[in-house]
Amino acid sequence: MSGTMPKACVMGHPVAHSRSPKLHTFWLRTLGIPGAYELADVTEQDFPTFIRDLRARGYVGGNITVPHKEAAFRAVSRRDDAANAIGAVNTVWYEDGHLVGGNTDAHGFLSHIDATIPDWNGAAGRAVVLGAGGAARAITYGLRQRGLAVAVVNRTVARAQSLAADFGASAHGWTELAPLLGAADLLVNATLLGMAGKPALDIDLALLKPEAIVYDIVYVPLETALLRAARGRGHRVVDGLGMLLHQAVPAFARWFGVTPRVTPELRAHIEADIPKAV
Repeated sequence: MSGTMPKACVMGHPVAHSRSPKLHTFWLRTLGIPGAYELADVTEQDFPTFIRDLRARGYVGGNITVPHKEAAFRAVSRRDDAANAIGAVNTVWYEDGHLVGGNTDAHGFLSHIDATIPDWNGAAGRAVVLGAGGAARAITYGLRQRGLAVAVVNRTVARAQSLAADFGASAHGWTELAPLLGAADLLVNATLLGMAGKPALDIDLALLKPEAIVYDIVYVPLETALLRAARGRGHRVVDGLGMLLHQAVPAFARWFGVTPRVTPELRAHIEADIPKAV
């Protein structure tokens, strides 16, 4: 790549909805770095060949999104600790000619709550995580790294049990949620419930203690019904957009050699691309 402009991409299918190009292009422009970030709509059939030839296509690395995170996990030469624990790769880069895979979702989740509520970890001992998909895996991993006891709640209990077993968490069905909420210091929605076009997340926040924090990783809409209700009850809340912004920081640093910052200007730039009412 010597003498050429470095470029990265986001690989997924479909991928047109991704806000990653808007995010990384903002950093490239404001930091004065000559580079590019592109969309790469790649089918599941074509993905193994595409990622194998990533450098030949002119890329220094990229992001991986649905449905390729598990395939990327298998395709890389080696992985960081987070990717190995979570079982999925969302970022790839080259080291000594080898394609390396990482997972920045736990980093993004924790960095955003650290920035929003700096003292949260000192008072939080128990978390309830709703969902058992890829995001829930990353979040549970991150919270366990910080020493919290995590209860994973999912409608399909077997999926919650599989996730919980990997990280030393407890697994529960949806009918067990009420007593768990009463002991929770942190409630995390890691499902798609409450997202625009998806069913609502129907839970009784009256069961939460007043000092509990509510974190919703959904960011379309920017303020979900869950966060609106929690804010109305006086809970401290954390939205999903910041997780998206913070998870991009280590990836950008790997590709372009500069560690960017998540600023109010960046957030406003991305917010402008998200519908305010849905």
